[in-house]
Amino acid sequence: MAGSIEAAPPLWLLAELTYRCPLHCVFCYNPLRYAQTGAELSTAQWVEVMRQARALGAAQIGFSGGEPLLRDDLEELVQEARSLGFYTNLITSGVGLTPARAQRLKHAGLDHVQLSFQDSTRELNDFLSHTRTFELKKKVAAIIKQHDWPMVMNCVLHRHNLPHVDKIIEMALELGAEYLELANTQYYGWAWLNRDHLMPTREQLEQAEAVVWRYREQIGSRCRLLFVVPDYFEQRPKACMNGWGAVFLSIAPDGLAMPCHNARDLPGLQLPNVCQQPLAEIWQRSAAFNAYRGEDWMHEPCRSCDERHKDFGGCRCQAFLLTGDAAATDPVCSKSPRHDKVLQLVRSAPERRHIPIVFRSDAESRSL
Repeated sequence: MAGSIEAAPPLWLLAELTYRCPLHCVFCYNPLRYAQTGAELSTAQWVEVMRQARALGAAQIGFSGGEPLLRDDLEELVQEARSLGFYTNLITSGVGLTPARAQRLKHAGLDHVQLSFQDSTRELNDFLSHTRTFELKKKVAAIIKQHDWPMVMNCVLHRHNLPHVDKIIEMALELGAEYLELANTQYYGWAWLNRDHLMPTREQLEQAEAVVWRYREQIGSRCRLLFVVPDYFEQRPKACMNGWGAVFLSIAPDGLAMPCHNARDLPGLQLPNVCQQPLAEIWQRSAAFNAYRGEDWMHEPCRSCDERHKDFGGCRCQAFLLTGDAAATDPVCSKSPRHDKVLQLVRSAPERRHIPIVFRSDAESRSL
């Protein structure tokens, strides 16, 4: 692992306020063993985290989870973040966003809401989340618009709903979304567990992307459509978090500080906790945040690759899941000696769909 190097300020703070959630999504990125983590940070502890992050230079904060609306102190935290100068973003399933609560959050200074849907149909939306929430989400979308928040709709795509992309876009237009993020499933957390059920075909992806391009031409700036292709179907890895410990800082509900959402699953990485160390020390000098900063940690073919400044070697969590080595070249890269592992996973997914889908739940989390 590399030694400490000069780190630019974190620009984006993700405050994962809780792992509690009323939904049971099969593609949730929360850790599989979330139910075994420690107690959630208190209001005062979160306020201190925000103050330290702002002093470091963080400019935007996302309140996430789980479901952040399950925290009774959300309004207080939003108000404190706004007073510190953060641009505030709520990332929510919508469950719990009543008109009264929306008014309190607006008064507290909330700038932006991202609302998730699972599909454009009640049947698939409710199946994938294992809840009856489709109609509620549509009501929440109306509440968001009534409070003049910029609304980003998010829909995670996979083989079950890729054929509905046109209907998902039409729903976003009907609900008045300014942005629609069509994020194809990335295989971490519960999505890794259910990847064979979620894995699309290349033909599905190509057809869906063609639909997106057609709608972009038709609707112009009415709604910005973001289509994120899954790594397994690319020839080069994405610049995960724009580089490890570069601009992104995530704080888990129990205070664990992470350079990405899934870093707590990497073995041997002693992640620091904000209850035990100042955030500046964590960001600038901790072994975990310096582990994959820069290029010293890279092996071949990354070390001599002329694209290393563009993709930073890809995703460390993905490299570990696919090779067992977090320092390996991300196998989605065609230059990786393990790229065949990705191709094989895509090809063989249909053969393993007899294995039951595992819905995210506290009971399943405790059993894993």
